[in-house]
Amino acid sequence: MAGAVDETGDRRKGSLVTVDTPAETRELHAWLRREPELRGGVRLLESPPPTGALGPVAEAVQILAGAPVAAVAGVVIAWLRYRTSDVKITVKRPDGTEVQISASRIKTLNAEQTRAVTAEIERALSGERPLAAPEEKPGG
Repeated sequence: MAGAVDETGDRRKGSLVTVDTPAETRELHAWLRREPELRGGVRLLESPPPTGALGPVAEAVQILAGAPVAAVAGVVIAWLRYRTSDVKITVKRPDGTEVQISASRIKTLNAEQTRAVTAEIERALSGERPLAAPEEKPGG
């Protein structure tokens, strides 16, 4: 991601959120941009198109310093609930620390488990030490 910049050429610091594919990265960015509180606080980082490709490759969503972490976490959870497959989210903080959150069967989580995943995303973005993932209970 060394050559990646956002759509405005800005290189400001913030946490980077990556997901499994460039298409999912673009989709998550679009969801985040729909939230009025976040419009100025998220950027799409792209790398130049590979030879023969028609456009740049979405690599990460940058959550700029000062963006409301709770709003970001809420949108990420809503996006995860919309997903039909498992997904892995990686948050890389400005200090280089990386936190991975795997979301499996997110639609089947109960309210307590959903709050735990939301809190984990908030901790990852805010720089707090992550906790262990919540255990799944049969019948969710």
